[in-house]
Amino acid sequence: MKLVVPMEITEGESRVSITPDCIPALIKMGFKVFVQKDAGIGSSYTDDDYKKSGAKICSKLSELYGKANLVVKIQRPIKLKKINEYNLLKNCELLTLLYEQKFKNEFNMLKKLKINVFALEKMPRISRAQSMDVLSSQSNLSGYKAVIDAASEFNKAFPLMMTSAGTVAPAKVLVIGAGVAGLQAIATAKRLGSVVFAFDVRSSTKEQVESLGAKFVDVATNDSGETAAGYAKEMSASYKKKQNAILADTLKKMDIVITTALIPGKKAPVLLSKKMVESMKVGSIIIDLASEFGGNCELTKHGEKVIFKSKKIIGPKNLASSVAQDSSRLYSKNVVNFLMNSCDSGKFKSFNWEDEVVKETCVVKNLINPKKESK
Repeated sequence: MKLVVPMEITEGESRVSITPDCIPALIKMGFKVFVQKDAGIGSSYTDDDYKKSGAKICSKLSELYGKANLVVKIQRPIKLKKINEYNLLKNCELLTLLYEQKFKNEFNMLKKLKINVFALEKMPRISRAQSMDVLSSQSNLSGYKAVIDAASEFNKAFPLMMTSAGTVAPAKVLVIGAGVAGLQAIATAKRLGSVVFAFDVRSSTKEQVESLGAKFVDVATNDSGETAAGYAKEMSASYKKKQNAILADTLKKMDIVITTALIPGKKAPVLLSKKMVESMKVGSIIIDLASEFGGNCELTKHGEKVIFKSKKIIGPKNLASSVAQDSSRLYSKNVVNFLMNSCDSGKFKSFNWEDEVVKETCVVKNLINPKKESK
């Protein structure tokens, strides 16, 4: 079976979907791996690295995509100048991050093609799928990088310092949303020596937050704040009123705020109002990781740095891509584990359509037997 690794052409994307260290495992499963020339260079993986691992390098798109069985990407297919990735996808299966509710036009274009599409962000949150969970692996690195970027923007030091000239007080950091990104942000901020606070509507996250050395900002409620799948859910009006009051009071004392709150399938909840930001300290920083989905702060602009009354509100664009070498490697491992999940005696012949992780992630199924039809 032919597995294709194209270069990502979406602006600002430096990651690659399959890294050289994973090629031997794919070959063992029965794949022949074809990689587009310089596909990994943005992640510091050279063509020689791929060749040594057993992959074939293709300089022409016709050679790369011809008779492909499986195409593995990070970003959804796009049209860019002379390249139309939709025209290259024929009688194959596509693995990618899609977000069809946000990118409806792209999703509708894929539905018209004779392909199967797996949206990897839809990986179910079950224990055996943890090693395949692309969102977790990428969010983990995004949470780390958000704190590093905040420290770079901040005009004070993070840790407590006792010097002969006097004492430097530690920075106070508030992390909103204690999912994978939030927990990594808490851990990173603690390692840098700051005093960390965290807020989440899910009461079950309190123990995790406190185990990392942060103080949990609590809103009294009888609601668990989470769905059956473990995600945060939309809260009641009375809860939001209490939440706003507590957050407004907490924000006045903070130097850095990292927001990560998302509700699956919906616009990101706005948790920080303009008035709240106005009450924050001069020189404080907000890094809004939910900016791509509307943002948790009223003033956030995706991909921009907004200066509001001497406070910075940053809506980062694709933080995982800024640590492309590691994020690519983890994404690649997730994909390999996903394919391995459908292997029979170590060989991949087709996806196991009876398996929950396959059924949940497949959002377009236009081919019954892709391998047979692509011959």
